[in-house]
Amino acid sequence: MQWTFILGVAVLVYLAVSIRVLRQYERGVVFLLGRFEGIRGPGLTLIFVPFQQMVRVSLQIPSQKIITKDNVSIDIAAVAYYRISDPEKAVIAIENVYEAINQISQTTVRNVVGRFSLDQLLAETANINEQIKDVIDRHTEPWGTQVTAVEIKDIVLPDNMQRAMAREAEAERERRAKIVAAEGEYQAAVKLGEAADIITQHPVALQLRTLQTMAEISTEKNSTIIFPAQFMTTVQEAVAMLKTDSSSK
Repeated sequence: MQWTFILGVAVLVYLAVSIRVLRQYERGVVFLLGRFEGIRGPGLTLIFVPFQQMVRVSLQIPSQKIITKDNVSIDIAAVAYYRISDPEKAVIAIENVYEAINQISQTTVRNVVGRFSLDQLLAETANINEQIKDVIDRHTEPWGTQVTAVEIKDIVLPDNMQRAMAREAEAERERRAKIVAAEGEYQAAVKLGEAADIITQHPVALQLRTLQTMAEISTEKNSTIIFPAQFMTTVQEAVAMLKTDSSSK
Protein backbone atom coordinates (compact mmCIF):
# COMPACT_ATOMS: atom_id res chain seq x y z
CA MET A 1 0.00 0.00 0.00
CA GLN A 2 2.81 2.37 0.86
CA TRP A 3 4.57 1.63 -2.46
CA THR A 4 1.35 2.28 -4.35
CA PHE A 5 0.99 5.66 -2.66
CA ILE A 6 4.60 6.59 -3.42
CA LEU A 7 4.18 5.47 -7.04
CA GLY A 8 1.00 7.54 -7.37
CA VAL A 9 2.73 10.65 -5.97
CA ALA A 10 5.68 10.10 -8.33
CA VAL A 11 3.33 9.86 -11.31
CA LEU A 12 1.56 13.07 -10.30
CA VAL A 13 4.88 14.88 -9.85
CA TYR A 14 6.08 13.59 -13.24
CA LEU A 15 2.89 14.80 -14.94
CA ALA A 16 3.17 18.18 -13.23
CA VAL A 17 6.77 18.54 -14.43
CA SER A 18 5.71 17.51 -17.96
CA ILE A 19 3.14 20.29 -18.31
CA ARG A 20 4.04 23.08 -20.75
CA VAL A 21 2.03 26.19 -21.63
CA LEU A 22 2.47 27.87 -25.01
CA ARG A 23 1.28 31.43 -25.51
CA GLN A 24 -0.87 32.47 -28.45
CA TYR A 25 2.11 33.80 -30.39
CA GLU A 26 4.31 30.71 -29.66
CA ARG A 27 4.65 27.31 -31.26
CA GLY A 28 6.48 24.26 -29.88
CA VAL A 29 8.70 22.03 -32.04
CA VAL A 30 8.63 18.59 -30.40
CA PHE A 31 11.37 15.95 -30.80
CA LEU A 32 10.96 12.30 -29.75
CA LEU A 33 14.34 10.69 -28.98
CA GLY A 34 15.97 13.29 -31.20
CA ARG A 35 13.59 12.84 -34.16
CA PHE A 36 11.09 15.48 -35.23
CA GLU A 37 7.61 14.51 -34.03
CA GLY A 38 5.39 17.52 -34.68
CA ILE A 39 4.34 21.07 -33.89
CA ARG A 40 2.35 21.95 -30.77
CA GLY A 41 0.00 24.91 -30.88
CA PRO A 42 -0.80 27.47 -28.16
CA GLY A 43 -2.34 26.24 -24.92
CA LEU A 44 -1.63 23.41 -22.49
CA THR A 45 0.51 20.48 -23.68
CA LEU A 46 2.48 17.58 -22.16
CA ILE A 47 6.15 16.86 -22.86
CA PHE A 48 7.31 13.52 -21.46
CA VAL A 49 10.93 14.17 -20.56
CA PRO A 50 13.54 12.84 -21.13
CA PHE A 51 12.04 11.02 -24.12
CA GLN A 52 10.58 14.22 -25.61
CA GLN A 53 12.07 17.67 -25.94
CA MET A 54 10.33 20.85 -27.07
CA VAL A 55 11.86 23.98 -28.56
CA ARG A 56 9.76 27.12 -28.25
CA VAL A 57 9.50 29.27 -31.36
CA SER A 58 8.14 32.79 -30.90
CA LEU A 59 6.03 34.14 -33.75
CA GLN A 60 5.72 37.60 -32.24
CA ILE A 61 7.50 40.59 -33.73
CA PRO A 62 8.42 42.75 -30.70
CA SER A 63 6.70 46.10 -30.28
CA GLN A 64 8.72 48.98 -31.63
CA LYS A 65 8.38 52.70 -32.17
CA ILE A 66 7.71 53.73 -35.76
CA ILE A 67 7.21 57.15 -37.36
CA THR A 68 4.53 57.13 -40.03
CA LYS A 69 4.63 59.05 -43.29
CA ASP A 70 2.75 61.96 -41.70
CA ASN A 71 5.25 62.10 -38.79
CA VAL A 72 3.12 60.40 -36.14
CA SER A 73 5.09 58.33 -33.61
CA ILE A 74 3.36 55.03 -32.81
CA ASP A 75 4.14 51.74 -31.06
CA ILE A 76 3.30 48.77 -33.25
CA ALA A 77 3.51 45.00 -32.65
CA ALA A 78 2.94 42.23 -35.15
CA VAL A 79 2.96 38.45 -35.47
CA ALA A 80 4.69 36.50 -38.26
CA TYR A 81 3.62 32.92 -38.99
CA TYR A 82 6.26 30.85 -40.76
CA ARG A 83 7.41 27.24 -41.18
CA ILE A 84 10.68 25.54 -41.98
CA SER A 85 10.41 24.32 -45.57
CA ASP A 86 14.04 23.18 -45.95
CA PRO A 87 15.67 22.09 -42.65
CA GLU A 88 19.10 21.77 -44.30
CA LYS A 89 19.15 25.38 -45.41
CA ALA A 90 17.72 26.50 -42.06
CA VAL A 91 20.73 24.95 -40.31
CA ILE A 92 23.52 25.55 -42.84
CA ALA A 93 22.60 28.81 -44.61
CA ILE A 94 22.37 30.83 -41.39
CA GLU A 95 23.52 30.45 -37.81
CA ASN A 96 20.21 31.09 -35.98
CA VAL A 97 17.27 31.14 -38.35
CA TYR A 98 14.73 32.14 -35.67
CA GLU A 99 16.74 35.15 -34.51
CA ALA A 100 17.37 36.15 -38.11
CA ILE A 101 13.66 36.01 -38.97
CA ASN A 102 12.90 38.07 -35.87
CA GLN A 103 15.40 40.75 -36.87
CA ILE A 104 14.37 40.95 -40.52
CA SER A 105 10.72 41.06 -39.46
CA GLN A 106 11.31 44.06 -37.19
CA THR A 107 13.19 45.91 -39.92
CA THR A 108 10.56 45.12 -42.54
CA VAL A 109 7.68 46.23 -40.34
CA ARG A 110 9.46 49.51 -39.62
CA ASN A 111 10.25 50.18 -43.30
CA VAL A 112 6.87 49.21 -44.73
CA VAL A 113 4.73 50.96 -42.11
CA GLY A 114 6.86 54.10 -42.44
CA ARG A 115 5.66 54.51 -46.03
CA PHE A 116 2.04 54.97 -44.95
CA SER A 117 0.22 57.73 -43.12
CA LEU A 118 -1.66 56.99 -39.90
CA ASP A 119 -5.06 57.05 -41.62
CA GLN A 120 -3.83 54.63 -44.29
CA LEU A 121 -2.36 52.36 -41.62
CA LEU A 122 -5.68 52.14 -39.79
CA ALA A 123 -7.77 51.73 -42.96
CA GLU A 124 -5.52 49.44 -45.04
CA THR A 125 -4.17 47.03 -42.43
CA ALA A 126 -4.86 43.93 -44.53
CA ASN A 127 -2.97 45.34 -47.52
CA ILE A 128 -0.03 46.38 -45.33
CA ASN A 129 0.08 42.91 -43.74
CA GLU A 130 0.38 41.36 -47.20
CA GLN A 131 3.19 43.71 -48.20
CA ILE A 132 5.14 42.95 -45.02
CA LYS A 133 4.67 39.21 -45.60
CA ASP A 134 5.95 39.39 -49.18
CA VAL A 135 9.08 41.32 -48.17
CA ILE A 136 9.91 38.99 -45.25
CA ASP A 137 9.27 35.91 -47.38
CA ARG A 138 11.69 37.09 -50.08
CA HIS A 139 14.42 37.58 -47.48
CA THR A 140 13.84 34.30 -45.62
CA GLU A 141 13.31 31.97 -48.59
CA PRO A 142 17.10 31.34 -48.97
CA TRP A 143 17.11 30.25 -45.31
CA GLY A 144 14.71 27.39 -45.96
CA THR A 145 11.69 29.07 -44.34
CA GLN A 146 8.32 30.14 -45.70
CA VAL A 147 6.28 32.96 -44.21
CA THR A 148 2.58 32.10 -44.40
CA ALA A 149 1.07 35.22 -42.83
CA VAL A 150 1.88 38.47 -41.02
CA GLU A 151 -0.66 40.31 -38.90
CA ILE A 152 -0.38 43.69 -37.21
CA LYS A 153 -2.03 42.97 -33.88
CA ASP A 154 -1.53 46.14 -31.83
CA ILE A 155 -1.16 49.85 -32.66
CA VAL A 156 -0.61 52.20 -29.71
CA LEU A 157 -1.11 55.91 -30.37
CA PRO A 158 0.30 58.77 -28.26
CA ASP A 159 -2.13 60.32 -25.79
CA ASN A 160 -2.22 63.66 -27.61
CA MET A 161 -3.04 61.89 -30.89
CA GLN A 162 -5.83 59.92 -29.21
CA ARG A 163 -7.32 63.17 -27.90
CA ALA A 164 -7.01 64.80 -31.31
CA MET A 165 -8.74 61.84 -32.99
CA ALA A 166 -11.49 61.95 -30.36
CA ARG A 167 -12.06 65.66 -31.06
CA GLU A 168 -12.07 64.97 -34.80
CA ALA A 169 -14.64 62.21 -34.38
CA GLU A 170 -16.80 64.45 -32.18
CA ALA A 171 -16.62 67.27 -34.73
CA GLU A 172 -17.57 64.83 -37.50
CA ARG A 173 -20.61 63.66 -35.51
CA GLU A 174 -21.66 67.28 -34.90
CA ARG A 175 -21.28 68.01 -38.61
CA ARG A 176 -23.51 65.08 -39.53
CA ALA A 177 -26.05 66.11 -36.87
CA LYS A 178 -26.22 69.66 -38.30
CA ILE A 179 -26.65 68.30 -41.82
CA VAL A 180 -29.47 66.03 -40.68
CA ALA A 181 -31.14 68.92 -38.81
CA ALA A 182 -30.81 71.21 -41.85
CA GLU A 183 -32.25 68.49 -44.08
CA GLY A 184 -35.16 68.15 -41.68
CA GLU A 185 -35.77 71.92 -41.74
CA TYR A 186 -35.68 71.89 -45.54
CA GLN A 187 -38.21 69.08 -45.77
CA ALA A 188 -40.44 70.81 -43.21
CA ALA A 189 -40.26 74.06 -45.20
CA VAL A 190 -41.21 72.22 -48.38
CA LYS A 191 -44.20 70.61 -46.70
CA LEU A 192 -45.28 73.93 -45.16
CA GLY A 193 -45.06 75.55 -48.58
CA GLU A 194 -47.24 72.82 -50.04
CA ALA A 195 -49.71 73.28 -47.17
CA ALA A 196 -49.78 77.05 -47.74
CA ASP A 197 -50.60 76.51 -51.42
CA ILE A 198 -53.49 74.23 -50.48
CA ILE A 199 -54.78 76.69 -47.87
CA THR A 200 -54.58 79.50 -50.45
CA GLN A 201 -56.85 77.54 -52.74
CA HIS A 202 -59.21 76.61 -49.86
CA PRO A 203 -59.42 79.47 -47.27
CA VAL A 204 -61.83 77.50 -45.12
CA ALA A 205 -59.03 75.04 -44.41
CA LEU A 206 -57.23 77.69 -42.36
CA GLN A 207 -60.30 78.23 -40.21
CA LEU A 208 -60.69 74.51 -39.63
CA ARG A 209 -57.03 74.26 -38.68
CA THR A 210 -57.46 77.16 -36.25
CA LEU A 211 -60.45 75.53 -34.62
CA GLN A 212 -58.54 72.26 -34.32
CA THR A 213 -55.64 74.06 -32.63
CA MET A 214 -58.04 75.72 -30.18
CA ALA A 215 -59.58 72.32 -29.41
CA GLU A 216 -56.15 70.92 -28.66
CA ILE A 217 -55.32 73.86 -26.37
CA SER A 218 -58.58 73.48 -24.44
CA THR A 219 -57.81 69.87 -23.52
CA GLU A 220 -54.72 71.00 -21.54
CA LYS A 221 -56.88 73.01 -19.05
CA ASN A 222 -55.20 76.28 -20.02
CA SER A 223 -56.72 79.53 -18.84
CA THR A 224 -55.40 81.54 -21.81
CA ILE A 225 -56.50 81.17 -25.42
CA ILE A 226 -54.72 83.01 -28.23
CA PHE A 227 -56.86 83.99 -31.22
CA PRO A 228 -55.04 84.56 -34.49
CA ALA A 229 -55.56 87.96 -36.14
CA GLN A 230 -57.14 86.36 -39.18
CA PHE A 231 -59.61 84.54 -36.96
CA MET A 232 -60.55 87.83 -35.26
CA THR A 233 -61.05 89.44 -38.67
CA THR A 234 -63.35 86.61 -39.64
CA VAL A 235 -65.31 87.03 -36.40
CA GLN A 236 -65.64 90.77 -37.02
CA GLU A 237 -66.90 90.12 -40.54
CA ALA A 238 -69.41 87.63 -39.19
CA VAL A 239 -70.67 90.14 -36.56
CA ALA A 240 -70.89 92.87 -39.19
CA MET A 241 -72.89 90.53 -41.41
CA LEU A 242 -75.28 89.78 -38.55
CA LYS A 243 -75.72 93.51 -37.88
CA THR A 244 -76.44 94.14 -41.55
CA ASP A 245 -79.04 91.41 -41.55
CA SER A 246 -80.66 92.90 -38.41
CA SER A 247 -80.76 96.41 -39.90
CA SER A 248 -82.32 95.17 -43.11
CA LYS A 249 -85.08 93.56 -41.14
